[in-house]
Amino acid sequence: MAHESSFLVLVHIFILLWHFGTYKVSSKPKVPCYFIFGDSLVDNGNNNELYSKWKANYRPYGVDFPKGDTGRFCNGRTTADIIGQFLGFNDFIPPYATATDEEISTGVNYASAGCGIREETGSHNGGRFSLDMQLVNHKAVISRLSRLQQNISTLKECMYLVNIGSNDFVNNYFLPDHYNTSRLYSLKKYTEVLMKQYSKQLRTLYKMGARKVALFALTQIGCTPLATSKFGTDGKPCVKEINKAAMLFNHKFKPLVEKLNTDNEDALFTFINITSILYPQGDRAMRTPPCCKLDGEWACKAGSIPCPFRIFHIYYDALHPSEISNIAMATRAYHAIHPADAYPYDIYHLVRVHN
Repeated sequence: MAHESSFLVLVHIFILLWHFGTYKVSSKPKVPCYFIFGDSLVDNGNNNELYSKWKANYRPYGVDFPKGDTGRFCNGRTTADIIGQFLGFNDFIPPYATATDEEISTGVNYASAGCGIREETGSHNGGRFSLDMQLVNHKAVISRLSRLQQNISTLKECMYLVNIGSNDFVNNYFLPDHYNTSRLYSLKKYTEVLMKQYSKQLRTLYKMGARKVALFALTQIGCTPLATSKFGTDGKPCVKEINKAAMLFNHKFKPLVEKLNTDNEDALFTFINITSILYPQGDRAMRTPPCCKLDGEWACKAGSIPCPFRIFHIYYDALHPSEISNIAMATRAYHAIHPADAYPYDIYHLVRVHN
């Protein structure tokens, strides 16, 4: 309980910062455009029209979001939404699925719930856009911008956010009934294979013009209500083997960032350490139940009434953070308050570096 109380005190500090000057809408965004890649942690509706179980376009999702149940896996804003506000955008970046020609000049969100770095990840629950497909979609948007006679040379000054990888473990490697990766690879080898593919994908993004890229680490995914209830913890706060997977993956981030920046002299890749941010008191701080009533293993039951005091819940459903957790993550990703939060830049300093 002491750990949980400490976490909530920290969250309240973020709220005070949010209300008293940390976030100010500016007349002009700090970057010309903002592109978002990833999974359900930053998806804002790209899966709505897919034949898929990876959907959140129904209440009680979006109960605290100004536009309602848009497809965000949260009661309110995602980390990507909040960072967009910090960057000075007066509206939320549109999903690729519905983005108009008028909207794409300020950015596009390609994120898709259930997806991963690997193509097959999440396929057991139906449609989703893998990271490779998101890169294809981004290439299509660049072509649209070119046809619209937009200055695509400004892409190097735009902000890019990538938050992906969790599903490659919880909806791939640790589901042996659906995927054979755990039989093909040891956990250590799998993380190496995964990071090699991720590196290639990020280099593709660079070739398409991205320079200022924030890469989000994995959270301690073994601490989610889904993981602890499904796999058991042997009396521990979290599922040790799943957290080990996240740790192995995260430990490869700094070398990856350094190599990407060294190999490409104008590249500005940076690493956002979500474990440092979201788990300031260790994994015991994360033992709070989901806010919504569940329908199955992880998703909110359609039409159900969520908990009334959502500010006190770290998770909204059994997998995804509540808005208050997203505020905490976005605030420290943007303005790091500890050296471990970001490397080599937090987002505030990243967008101010000139190529």
